[in-house]
Amino acid sequence: MASMVKTLVGSACSHSVRVVGNAATKSAIPTATKVKPAVPFNNTLLQSQTSWQGSMSVRFAHTDLQVPDLSSYKLAPSQGREDFHSRERERKQERRSFLYTVTAGIGVGGVYCAKTTVDGIIRYIGPSADVLALGATEVAMDAIPEGKSMTFAWRGKPLFIRHRTAAEIEREEGVPLSELRDPETDAQRVQQSEWLVVIGVCTHLGCVPIADAGDYGGYYCPCHGSHYDGSGRIRRGPAPRNLEVPNYQIVDDAIIRVG
Repeated sequence: MASMVKTLVGSACSHSVRVVGNAATKSAIPTATKVKPAVPFNNTLLQSQTSWQGSMSVRFAHTDLQVPDLSSYKLAPSQGREDFHSRERERKQERRSFLYTVTAGIGVGGVYCAKTTVDGIIRYIGPSADVLALGATEVAMDAIPEGKSMTFAWRGKPLFIRHRTAAEIEREEGVPLSELRDPETDAQRVQQSEWLVVIGVCTHLGCVPIADAGDYGGYYCPCHGSHYDGSGRIRRGPAPRNLEVPNYQIVDDAIIRVG
């Protein structure tokens, strides 16, 4: 065991220490010198990198550099607060203007869309163009000779227009109201005494009377024998009311516009 320990110590010293002494003088104290072991190639590269990094990490002081003066860019504390508040007010004003503009645009667009929608609905549920064309009828007054009655179409119904003579006017104005089933004076039924405008539908069951017929010189319904006078008033027969007078107007004494 002792011999093994000596062998290990001796081998370790032979690799790390070389004993230098005087072989002739055995009393001299030997000195030990460290011997650097051979460094492999990889270790040499690491040592060179470590030395390079160390030299680069050295900080050198340069006293000849001029530091620029940035004091002109600095703001006083109070001025900075004022600028911040003014910018904030401007930002809020711009934001408010933008919101107002967007709101106004949306409102105008909404109104236009609503108008278009309502217009489309009205056109859809309203009367067609041909019905509107029949809604008003214009008749030239000089086309009807005196003493004659002519029939026109108005809203799908016959329209009687009579150009009355002076004798007819005098006769109808002299009828007492006590003889009438549906009392109306002649003046209440005409706008101008020469012109009578009535709807040619019997008020009994809707038949069409015959013009210039009957016992009273007006209209006669052949369905059930109703007699109307020259003012369209019922005088005899089952009809309960006078012939209806539509809404009309005389334009420039030349045109009768019905409807």
